[in-house]
Amino acid sequence: MEDVTRIHTPVMLERCITVLGPALERPGAVLVDATLGLGGHAEAFLTRFPELTLVGLDRDLQALALAEGRLKPFGDRVHLVHCVYDEINSGLQKLGISSVDGVLFDLGVSSMQLDRAERGFAYSKDAPLDMRMDQDAPLTAEMILAEYSEFDLRRIFRDYGEEKLADRYARRIVQRRAEQPLVRSADLVDLLQQATPAALSRAGHPAKRVFQALRIEVNQELSVLERAIPAAIGSLRVGGRIVVMSYQSLEDRIVKRALQSLSVSTAPPGLPVELPQHKPELSLLVRGAELATEEEKAENPRATPVRFRAAERIRSAS
Repeated sequence: MEDVTRIHTPVMLERCITVLGPALERPGAVLVDATLGLGGHAEAFLTRFPELTLVGLDRDLQALALAEGRLKPFGDRVHLVHCVYDEINSGLQKLGISSVDGVLFDLGVSSMQLDRAERGFAYSKDAPLDMRMDQDAPLTAEMILAEYSEFDLRRIFRDYGEEKLADRYARRIVQRRAEQPLVRSADLVDLLQQATPAALSRAGHPAKRVFQALRIEVNQELSVLERAIPAAIGSLRVGGRIVVMSYQSLEDRIVKRALQSLSVSTAPPGLPVELPQHKPELSLLVRGAELATEEEKAENPRATPVRFRAAERIRSAS
């Protein structure tokens, strides 16, 4: 079996354990790793909390297979489910679990997906334009570039990549595909570099934001996340905790909005007494979005853009 410890260094691992730990110390505690990946976080939690049961979710069958091998020593304390993380409730129902003590999200593209050139996620490596996290899913980046209108290409580059040159890039792609289809990442990178004014090319690689936008569209990451965070919060028992690590501003905004909306009173202004049903459901555990330490960034460069948010459930919804 491939040594997954060499290709996966868990981001902010000790911080995750510190924040989630108080909710996981009771016998029979259940932690959902909603983005299992290669199982680095999961392995550490199972080791640190000997009575913990872990439910690992992932849409990537390759990742699940590798994680299964890594977590095999923990036996029946581990339950792996092939699903997208907005399906957390159905995944738990299949296992007969009604509520959990902790949920962990480590969002974005995984180490394995980035490091394996054939998956097409990295603009620095020539590969087919795939970008699917779930390789059974029908939509690929190649299909988007071949079939989406110029308007829709412009929209996803602008909305999901926050790309200032969205108009120019979309127009060039439509012109190019009329002559020859874009099927490999190197072809797309060359087109983007040629379309980028020299003055702007020095501000960062021109493909970075376009590749991010395509990946988000292929995997419907933002719409899935908007459903997943409320579902995960709903699965928490009172006293349970959630940790979410985001890697770009679009994700972090969704997480911030979801956590903050449940951490304030919903009592109408001027109400003399706050009724129980208006009390906050969550208590935020960190102020704003916490960043990785300089030491962690040096040890694990993939922690550089992370935004860490966490909350504890203090009241049930009913």
